[in-house]
Amino acid sequence: MGSKNKLKRFRENETFSNVIQPTREEIMEGKFQYRGRWNKDFFKKDQPLVLELGCGKGEYSVGLAEAYPEKNFLGIDIKGARFWRGAKTALEENLDNVGFLRSQIELIDLLFGENEVDEIWITFPDPQIKYKRTKHRMTNSEFLQKYKKVLKPEGVINLKTDSEFMHGYTLGLLHGEGHEVLHANHNVYRNEGAPKEVTGIQTFYEKQYLEQGKPITYIRFKVK
Repeated sequence: MGSKNKLKRFRENETFSNVIQPTREEIMEGKFQYRGRWNKDFFKKDQPLVLELGCGKGEYSVGLAEAYPEKNFLGIDIKGARFWRGAKTALEENLDNVGFLRSQIELIDLLFGENEVDEIWITFPDPQIKYKRTKHRMTNSEFLQKYKKVLKPEGVINLKTDSEFMHGYTLGLLHGEGHEVLHANHNVYRNEGAPKEVTGIQTFYEKQYLEQGKPITYIRFKVK
């Protein structure tokens, strides 16, 4: 994407009512106005709150919002030029139960109050295979504890990935740390049993992975 196109999208994001872009200082200093008040002040309706972390183009957040009008969805990504597409689609389709937040995932516990979130989706994250990059892996122990903080006691996490490495790493960690694995599937389009929202929504990248013959894996779990 050219820099001209990116700038155009950044400018459009600033005019979108469904996009929130706090500064890092605002978040770090505890001045972020929506923390603990997402349903009340942003969505203005009290429904289960579901996050998509690293939402990319926002297709999953929009797809889930269309399928589940009785829930509120929030896509989070640091790359605003990417989720511009999802935000624009949501506005065009008058979807009032989906929004987008431009921020870093590691600040999640400063963006949401304790027990504010009902469910988390992590869709096709970078597996960060090199050992030095493990601190950025979105299902490492540190991240899981942050997710636990913002999730309700019965809250669940969904991981959908084309990376067999990420699938195996996460399953091993969950079993090793004693978390509760509710569902694990190493090929959702071949093996039965995956929830319909796992196979019913396909992202741009997922379609590419499927064309390459890559299996799509899925884990649903609770952090203990």
